[in-house]
Amino acid sequence: MSLIVFGSINMDLVAQTSHLPKPGETVSGNQFFTVPGGKGANQAVAAAKLGVNTYLIGRVGGDSLGQELLSNLPALNVNIDGVIVDKNINSGVAIISVDQVGENSIIVVPGANGNIDNSDVQRLETILPNARALLLQLEIPLSPVKTAAEMAKNAGITVILDPAPAPDSLPDPLYPLIDIITPNETEAAKLVGFEIKNRETAEKAAQVFLNWGVKNVVIKLGAKGAFYATKNQSWLIPPYPVNAIDTVAAGDGFNGAMAAALDRGLSLHDGLKWGAVAGALTTTKRGAQTALPNLETLEFYLSQYSYSY
Repeated sequence: MSLIVFGSINMDLVAQTSHLPKPGETVSGNQFFTVPGGKGANQAVAAAKLGVNTYLIGRVGGDSLGQELLSNLPALNVNIDGVIVDKNINSGVAIISVDQVGENSIIVVPGANGNIDNSDVQRLETILPNARALLLQLEIPLSPVKTAAEMAKNAGITVILDPAPAPDSLPDPLYPLIDIITPNETEAAKLVGFEIKNRETAEKAAQVFLNWGVKNVVIKLGAKGAFYATKNQSWLIPPYPVNAIDTVAAGDGFNGAMAAALDRGLSLHDGLKWGAVAGALTTTKRGAQTALPNLETLEFYLSQYSYSY
């Protein structure tokens, strides 16, 4: 089987600084580097690093950044047959500030990602029959995301949506197409309309998503772990203890590892454990794709540190 990721491909422009600037404030940085990113590409790399056959559908621009992104992905075992070069626009970029405790702020300029439309969805058709799951995010236009979800649903493929960055709302018909939704607490709060502070409010938010038609809800709570719910059960996934230095791509590591576990035939319960550990390990290194763990690393931490829930 395989996984398909339909989503964004960016180059991350990362500045490290002592603290994130307030509005109108200029701060001095202590390091700058560029690293391939984008939620779609990150999740594809996260799964591919765990030994899963992974296809990426998306666009890069006709610039030098696009060529660099295209050369990077195959080196990480991501199949890019479904990625095209949009010569009339720049590649997507994310401008990221990271402070000394690993918190970040991000500005995303979509570039070629913003030109993705339903014609790109057609590249899914030939590979869907052999796929275990389709991973979606919201750094590309919403219309092709919905079309891709419909196509996957009709083919009996598991649909996983990371609603990031979260809009004020999603169209009601999209929710019943989603098998697993994975917002963080900020994204979930924006979609359901109230703040998520603890397990009680996470459970309340999960119930809203379930009432809208989603089958499985995973609300990622950062250092507090994650909350999982279906109509019949719910539980708190405790945080995996690490010394975090950079939270960039932690959520993508979670999603990619969870999907990789499902592709390997593991249960969703085990998939959530894979996701929690992979997401935590991602925060222990700088950058996005370079910080995502490989299978050997993930299996070591799963076996050596008795992480259970």
